[in-house]
Amino acid sequence: MTLKLSLKAVGALSLLLSSGLAVASVQADSHPSAQADSHVNAKTPLQATPKISAQADRVAQYALDTYGDETITALSTLIPYKTVDTEGMTPLTHPEFIGFKAQLKSLSQRLGLDYSDQGYVVLIGLGEGERKLGVITHGDVQPADASFWQQDPFILDSQSQPGYLIGRGTEDDKGPIVTAMYAMKAIKDKGLALNRRIELLVYLAEESDWAPLKAFLTEFTPADINITIDAEYPVVTAEKGWSEIRLTIPKMPKNGKESSGTSPSLDGFSGGAFASQVPQQAVAKISGLDKKMIVALKEKASAQRGMKYQFQLTSLEGQARELLTIIAEGKSTHSSTPEAGVNAVTHLAELLRGIHFSRSEAALTAQFIQQMVGLGLYGEQFGAIAYEDDFMGPMTLAATLVKPNEQGTEIVLNLRRPVGKTPEQLDKETYEALESWQVQHTVSFGGVETYWGEPKLMDKAPHLQTLLSVFGHFTDTPSPKPVAIGGSTNSKLFPNALSFGPAMPGVEYTGHSEHEFITKAQFMLNLQMYTAAFVELAVSTDQLSESAKQETKSGAQRASD
Repeated sequence: MTLKLSLKAVGALSLLLSSGLAVASVQADSHPSAQADSHVNAKTPLQATPKISAQADRVAQYALDTYGDETITALSTLIPYKTVDTEGMTPLTHPEFIGFKAQLKSLSQRLGLDYSDQGYVVLIGLGEGERKLGVITHGDVQPADASFWQQDPFILDSQSQPGYLIGRGTEDDKGPIVTAMYAMKAIKDKGLALNRRIELLVYLAEESDWAPLKAFLTEFTPADINITIDAEYPVVTAEKGWSEIRLTIPKMPKNGKESSGTSPSLDGFSGGAFASQVPQQAVAKISGLDKKMIVALKEKASAQRGMKYQFQLTSLEGQARELLTIIAEGKSTHSSTPEAGVNAVTHLAELLRGIHFSRSEAALTAQFIQQMVGLGLYGEQFGAIAYEDDFMGPMTLAATLVKPNEQGTEIVLNLRRPVGKTPEQLDKETYEALESWQVQHTVSFGGVETYWGEPKLMDKAPHLQTLLSVFGHFTDTPSPKPVAIGGSTNSKLFPNALSFGPAMPGVEYTGHSEHEFITKAQFMLNLQMYTAAFVELAVSTDQLSESAKQETKSGAQRASD
């Protein structure tokens, strides 16, 4: 059996298997100094993609035929480890991380690969020598709310939806780790001579803290060419900069006169799970709404596309007013692709627009979301902050966390910025917009913080055309072109690092969502493409040339026969 499908076929299959809306995520960023290059890269057509070697094609098919089912079994042994950042613990002390590393070591030994535990980093390799092909991945994952999953998100689910491999880490990034290891195993089985050691680097805090990796790289010499398997195909040459705005709506004394009057009161407004996920759920608590207003809210809610609402009415002890709890459920997604989700926080705020609430912390929170974020995706309402780059696309802005605490209600906005504006300009525009809103509403924010991550462009990497050739060959895509993404991967820290999968272009990336999966078809295709890429980039060119000669000679012999 072969899974050498055309790009259209793979996309169609993924869409048939997926219950979500397919979206293109052609967005990204780069270093400001390389902005002009990104425009040239985007507009200049590449030459027709050359074919890959017969050797690479054969080994890729061997990997699929020999280890296809086994890779799924191996993945099922990694998913159960809840390698989630936990306060007060590190990957060095957390039992789940310790168990995960032990499982990786066991799998490496079984496959005949070398294994080295460097603390926050695990190195799994094939071959020796100073020249290396680096393969960059991560073993930590984001939290998962089990109430939104059909089965336990930390058990690989291949039954509830045929053709799916569902679970936290299947796409981001335990699935890619497994396919890379079995690609190396296939090469080892064939006894191919390597001119580069293949070195899989598994970092254990990619989702939470890059500092330990940066420290590791001050002592460790990385490969001179690297592949990050933590994004999408065909090849990612630009990434936007992960950015953030945090502020706190302060607590304020209750106005007894106003709360006992005729104005309804917004007593609570919250939502979101973590900073890099578009919120799946948000909750509002309202007292003092009359039945007519509740009916109007329900009608308005029914008109919001992609949203589900629960309205729960309870009596308040000792009061004539009733408490209405509204639970809003949208669709979570990675915050780098907010267009692929339905933000429960912003839609709930929009639902409440037009109701005159008495002044409260929650009411100001909802107003801020309505007026500064709205239902837009690109910061259109946030002062003058919005902009875009021709190749990387627009900056995105998503309200990802609204969380009450002792100081008030913290609001976290996650942004992905392309080239085109400096951090200083973005800071100036941010603070101007925030100051204007504070004056308008006579309130002073607490804990205002901004962070502007650097975008990156890497379109001069020497292995770019090779990876495009591999993708073109296995998807029957003529002249595939590099893309830019909103995501931010560890590739930014490595020389000549290009992202290569695991997600197909035009198909929703499910990492960070509450329904993370990879289709079995895509998982198998990734195994083939990673195997072929490793052969093309790490196997001795003399051996590849000899293989090509033998293939030509065999073809000529068959023709004469």
